[in-house]
Amino acid sequence: MTVLVTGATGLVGARLLPRLVEAGLNCRALVRPGKEAPAGVTAVEADLLDSASLMQAVEGVSAIIHLAAVFRTPDTDLIWKSNLEGTRNLIAAVKTHAPTARFIMASTGLIYDMDTTRPGREGDASTPKLDYPASKLAAENELRNSGLNWSIQRFGFVYGDKDGHIESISKLVAHVNLHPAQRMSMVHHRDIATAMNLALTGAMDGRIVNITDEAPTSIYELVQLVGESIEPSAEPLANPWYIHMDGSLARRLGFQPLVRTVYQAVQENLM
Repeated sequence: MTVLVTGATGLVGARLLPRLVEAGLNCRALVRPGKEAPAGVTAVEADLLDSASLMQAVEGVSAIIHLAAVFRTPDTDLIWKSNLEGTRNLIAAVKTHAPTARFIMASTGLIYDMDTTRPGREGDASTPKLDYPASKLAAENELRNSGLNWSIQRFGFVYGDKDGHIESISKLVAHVNLHPAQRMSMVHHRDIATAMNLALTGAMDGRIVNITDEAPTSIYELVQLVGESIEPSAEPLANPWYIHMDGSLARRLGFQPLVRTVYQAVQENLM
């Protein structure tokens, strides 16, 4: 099986690719000129915003894992161009040059509405207000309507493997004013690989699937875990289910996280 990975040098891709290689997959990485792919991976220079450059990247692949996305930037035009237009271009290239390939797209639990009345489920209607989740939802819809063999994985908060993501939470809390009691669904990089390997078997074909660990964790606990502090609060929590995802569909499809909680990650030195 030959798998093309976009976003190969990003926070998720750089940790996923070595695990795919270890699993015995023949991997290609879509990279921009001057960037290198990890060991054991074939680099293909292309740009998602340059349709012509994608032909060589997708030709002959069995599957695409589409991770590339723009997230934390004030440049909202770049977010929409990269996340929606880039996905459209990739879909068009796959339809023309690899129409039987399995197309797996990474998405986000931030899609679910802030005032949801329970943990976010895959079939929930949502109208995200922020540009990043709104652009990802639009890209999801493009893929769902493409006629390709697709699946979509909505990740909880991704962490681990020394990626520095949890360490950034203090700044995030200050920026978006998160309540310290807010509980957040999490997923370790190891289990993104677990989920992707399962999706590559066809177990998630035609589905949107939440990918989370077993224990949503409070912002207060996460900040404490990385040795920082946050002002405690007994104020009522306005949106108790925001960023809390229902992971039961993934379990029914065979997904079982290897890193079940962030505390396990700490104990096993996987942070």
